[in-house]
Amino acid sequence: MFAQTLGAAVFGLIGRLITVEVDTANGIPAFDIVGLPDMAVRESRERVKAAIRNAGFEFPCRKITVNLAPADLRKDGSGLDLAIAVGILAASEQIDMRQSQDTVVIGELSLQGGLRPIFGILSIVTHLRDSGFSKIIVPVENFQEAALIEGMVVYPARSLQETVSYLQGEMFCPELPPKVLNPKKIMFNDDFSDVQGQFAAKRALEVSAAGGHNLMMVGSPGSGKTMLARRIPTILPDMSPSEALEVTKIYSVSGLLKNQGQLMSERPFRSPHHTISAAAMVGGGRIPKPGEVTLSHNGVLFLDELPEYSSSLLEMLRQPIEDGFVTIARVNAVLTYPARFMMIASMNPCPCGFLGDINRSCVCTTMDIKKYMRRISGPLLDRIDIQIPVPMLKYEEIESNTSSEKSEAIRNRVTEARSKQWERFAKSNVYCNAQMSHRQIEMHCEMAVGARKLLKEVFIRMSLSARAHDRIIKVAQTIADLSHTDIISEFAIAEAIQLRVAIQGNS
Repeated sequence: MFAQTLGAAVFGLIGRLITVEVDTANGIPAFDIVGLPDMAVRESRERVKAAIRNAGFEFPCRKITVNLAPADLRKDGSGLDLAIAVGILAASEQIDMRQSQDTVVIGELSLQGGLRPIFGILSIVTHLRDSGFSKIIVPVENFQEAALIEGMVVYPARSLQETVSYLQGEMFCPELPPKVLNPKKIMFNDDFSDVQGQFAAKRALEVSAAGGHNLMMVGSPGSGKTMLARRIPTILPDMSPSEALEVTKIYSVSGLLKNQGQLMSERPFRSPHHTISAAAMVGGGRIPKPGEVTLSHNGVLFLDELPEYSSSLLEMLRQPIEDGFVTIARVNAVLTYPARFMMIASMNPCPCGFLGDINRSCVCTTMDIKKYMRRISGPLLDRIDIQIPVPMLKYEEIESNTSSEKSEAIRNRVTEARSKQWERFAKSNVYCNAQMSHRQIEMHCEMAVGARKLLKEVFIRMSLSARAHDRIIKVAQTIADLSHTDIISEFAIAEAIQLRVAIQGNS
């Protein structure tokens, strides 16, 4: 007998429909799975056998062949267990599939016949909905996440028996809770009002957040670089529903999604240790999984003590910083993941950390300092829009009773500036000024005569690159947006130049 069921799997961030074809025939009992299954799929033979028997069904003592189509696509994970088990029951005429042939079944089977959740259910359900399917059976733990997608009837099942009951029409879909399609408002424990002084650094961070610009802070140990960086999420604007859906899909595929029944509300803030491997940073594995650059999508990637990261790893960041995505090629698959993030970096001015400190003397030699700075290449520095010094605070500043501006006030200004940018780029796939192409700069960035003259003088005098030229204009446009002006003024260009070349030698 022949039977066919529908399953699904995740490839990168995209769900794919998998047709499970099962044939039972006379002959020596055997159970073979073909169609480029990986090890987890091959091992499903033992799980499916035990689950069928322990669920009260009979495992056919015949030659069983399972084909996973399309056959040229490698299948990864254990989410096809349920589709294979249902196909075997249908092929052995233990259940009737004629009324539910368009229902997709997904889940990992336990030996007892229960269902365990899988990763990436949001991507799968989105793809199935877009492909015209309307019914899906998922493990009960995946129910809230799957129910986020409009236009799908989601059946939550705890076991193989419940799945069969749904397919036979003996159980009906429960009433769904209200869908939470908008990100939830979040509260932060940290606040910029906790940071005394550092007004220039706070201004730079405000500009960075308003335009999505990369930023690097250079200062002595204890000057507050990490404290400032960890408060950046408190001033970033809320994610739009489309941005939140993108981020939620990424975390669903990675198995890091905490709240199954709602979209992620907080922009990602990732801070990997400097000992991180290249595969963990940009993504990798036999079938590539998302790395830190993708987990930071629409958020912040914070690299503390930048020179401590390996040079080869830092050079890998150049392509995702420039393009907003990363492509990972392996023998089994070539996948592209989004990686549109703000890179915030911090570093000391020298190995000992006290070069230029007015309170402590630097003990490093000139050769030590050059070797330390050489760990960060010129091309990578050229991609960092804002480069600022963070000096040590004076005692009077630390003990000052003057209240600092709260994150909420800064966040309001940033949100207003981002709103102008969303209107400006409404017809393109651009969310902020930092993502503008050269052509978009020419279309949208109108500069005053004095601003053009100043930029030309600085460009020639400091021998800036074409990339630096464009990035200065992008930062100046953000400053103009914060000032509620449509034309980039001479003051905006001057501030953008100062934010970029404030650290000598990093232009």
